Amino acid sequence: MPVMTKERTVRKGRRRVFEMEPDPFYSESNMAHLRRGIAALNAGEGTEHELLDITDE
Repeated sequence: MPVMTKERTVRKGRRRVFEMEPDPFYSESNMAHLRRGIAALNAGEGTEHELLDITDE
């Protein structure tokens, strides 16, 4: 499921050609990592914790 983002403009002659690059978030290796994480959470291997407060003081 490639999602295209980050268009790049290239000049070719007198016209502009737009080339699209795939979004790295949807790469096969990242999707496999997300699937492993989801499987671990579904198997009860996650750790619950409080949200971190990262507001500027």
